[in-house]
Amino acid sequence: MWLDRFSANNTPSGSPPPSQNRSYSPAPRRSSQLAPGTSVRPSYNSRSSSALLRVKANASTTSLNSAKVAHGSALKQQITPPADLVDPLKALAAVVGKPLPEENLKNGSTQNNVEVKRPARLIEDIEFSGLSLKEFALVDFSDKQETRVDSVTTVQTVEEYEKEKEKFEDLHRSILACDDVLRSVEVSLTSFQKDLGAVSAEIETLQARSAALNTKLENRKIVEKLLRPVIEDICIAPVVVKTISEGPIDINWIKALDELEKRSKAIQNRINGSEIIRAISDVKPLLDDLTSKAVERIRDFFVSRIKGLRSPNINAQIIQQQSFLNYKDLYSFLARHHSQLAEEITQAYINTMRWYYLNNFTRYRQALEKISLYTVDKQDALGADQTSQKNSRLPSVKASQISHDTLFIGRRMDILRRTNQSALTSYLVEEDKQIHYIEAPFFHFNLALIDNATFEYSFLTTFFPPSPISTLSRKFTTIFAPTFALGHAFTKSFIDISNDCLGILLCVRLNQHFAFELQRRKIPVADPYINGTTMLLWPRFQLAMDMHTDSVRRATVALPSPSTSRALALATSATSNNSSSGQQSSAPHMLTQRFGHFLQGVLALSADTGDDSEPVGRSLERLRGEVEGFLTKAARAVTTGRRERFLANNYSLLLTILGDTPGRLAGDMRVYFEGIREGVTGE
Repeated sequence: MWLDRFSANNTPSGSPPPSQNRSYSPAPRRSSQLAPGTSVRPSYNSRSSSALLRVKANASTTSLNSAKVAHGSALKQQITPPADLVDPLKALAAVVGKPLPEENLKNGSTQNNVEVKRPARLIEDIEFSGLSLKEFALVDFSDKQETRVDSVTTVQTVEEYEKEKEKFEDLHRSILACDDVLRSVEVSLTSFQKDLGAVSAEIETLQARSAALNTKLENRKIVEKLLRPVIEDICIAPVVVKTISEGPIDINWIKALDELEKRSKAIQNRINGSEIIRAISDVKPLLDDLTSKAVERIRDFFVSRIKGLRSPNINAQIIQQQSFLNYKDLYSFLARHHSQLAEEITQAYINTMRWYYLNNFTRYRQALEKISLYTVDKQDALGADQTSQKNSRLPSVKASQISHDTLFIGRRMDILRRTNQSALTSYLVEEDKQIHYIEAPFFHFNLALIDNATFEYSFLTTFFPPSPISTLSRKFTTIFAPTFALGHAFTKSFIDISNDCLGILLCVRLNQHFAFELQRRKIPVADPYINGTTMLLWPRFQLAMDMHTDSVRRATVALPSPSTSRALALATSATSNNSSSGQQSSAPHMLTQRFGHFLQGVLALSADTGDDSEPVGRSLERLRGEVEGFLTKAARAVTTGRRERFLANNYSLLLTILGDTPGRLAGDMRVYFEGIREGVTGE
């Protein structure tokens, strides 16, 4: 490139431009003799100039051809010139038309004493025909020799040479510059060769290191495959140790405890195995210390939570849910690693909850005892004289209680249909100013009791590890035994002073509903309480029914005899034109209406039961027999023609009151009374 630029700038205007496809040459396009270029331009003859030019050119060529790399490089290939490269001196000799001596061509330089003869004829102008100097030197001009001889040639004079001297000097400087560039290229290539050798050595070193690393990696993989299971089993992360020792007890603490448990089992399995691992003897004491620390922290955690249950006005279910059930894994860990301490924690919890339920239900009972209840005594019996009740009532009894019919069921059955109702709180009970029947406090107390029993039983089965049903029942009974005794005492306290037969039977049905609910919830441990309550209610119901039966019997005895009734009827007819009186009227008796309402209430409460083992059926049969005796005796006081109508009207009233009352007992009663009415009418 450098040669091309210099030769292009120094080409005479008369010469054609060089072809872009041919290689560049430092030789001039016109034949002339070279002269050395110096800063001072003395006049040289043509011979000395040609000789000097050949010396310089030969020196450049020699420099190019003799460039050898004398370094101990590891490169596999040396940089050598092409084999078909033409010597520049030969190319110049072909241009000037005179070959150089052979010794000059071989040695690459001329002696100072060699005299160069001037050719007799010089070609004034050379036509390169677009060829490079190299290509032009290879052309055979033998067939054009005559043309050259015939061309007009003149001998170049000194003056003409002086005119074109500067061009050759520029060409010479270009050649020198080209030598410098080639020298720098040579230095660069030599340096590159050294660097390439160093890189090659480094690559070989890296290859050796890579092979060694691959071998080490394969060996490490083999060792890791053998050691990984053992290391994972016996090693515990530092974060796990720190969390168990110092961290707060939360979800992350439970996860760390699970990790500790996993490592403990793995180490124990390794110890029990046949393979001996020396690292286990170093890790086992540390693991035991960490387990002891975890047991200590679990103990402190549950002790603080159990103490919280004794705080006033605390909701135990919230603490059980948030502080116990969410951390049940901690108790399981404690039971596995320190069973005695776990048993002590269990006993502390049982004693605390025993006190908690007894204390709270005692307060709840005291609140329920403040509820105003209707008073039902012997004066409210079925056969009692209703005209004298107002005078026999105590002055402290409210008028609303006096006017209320205790033998009419009315809307009292709605309490059986309350499926989603919850028990009243102590505050609401104390604020309630209404008057209730005995089934109201019974319902609220027992509903609250079975709800708490259900939650406690679910808590015991969930929190404590799986155990036999007998162990679980023993824990539950220990907790609720005082509370169940309190419930029985509370039920006995208000049924012993009440003769409300319908209220007691309502309590029986509510107790049966509670039993069904406990079965649905799968809480068998509360069955003793339900059975004990049933044993309290049925005998009292039987006593109340006997009271009504005895009252009707006494009312029957109190009726006047037939002779007295007839004498009274004659006296009445003598003093009045009206032939009928209260005894002679065929209207139904007041006792019949009261009995009908009472009977309808009892049958409605027994609609869903068909068990003959209940005392309801037998008690109703005895009461029905006493009412029949009362009506038969009362009919004797009526005129003979009106007795049948009197009895028919009373039984028709009973059938009307019973109406569509469901149940097997109600159906049997309707059939019975219809038979009696038909018998009376048929007579």
